[in-house]
Amino acid sequence: MRAVVQRVGRAEVRVDGSVTGSIGAGLCVLVAATHDDDVATARRLAEKIWHLRIMDDADGAMNTSVASSTGEVLVVSQFTLYADTRKGRRPSWLAAARPEVAEPLIDAFADHLRILGSTVATGSFGADMQVELVNDGPVTVIVEI
Repeated sequence: MRAVVQRVGRAEVRVDGSVTGSIGAGLCVLVAATHDDDVATARRLAEKIWHLRIMDDADGAMNTSVASSTGEVLVVSQFTLYADTRKGRRPSWLAAARPEVAEPLIDAFADHLRILGSTVATGSFGADMQVELVNDGPVTVIVEI
């Protein structure tokens, strides 16, 4: 699995003009699955991101995790994270898992964050989503398991 993790002051996702998920300060996580991922992979990714020390501590240093701070995470599925742009000008998404495989893995990822104690908001799998966020820092990290 692959994720782009953004530390945000706030974030929300809309589908057809309606907000499906929103958070205050925390992490906005764009996440995608590939063919050999499984539920164990989704859980490992959730653990990694939950404990990733990219939140500011009392001294303003990136030395704490979302687990130790706000606990808020917005999870947005985004198969395009597996774009292969090495050849030509049109990306290939052959490395992205098919929707029937990816959707349960994205759900398992979000569910494991909830088990860990996160307040999780989500987008809608497969929908045309509009994501709005205020990147804090800006801090953006790519995580791959």
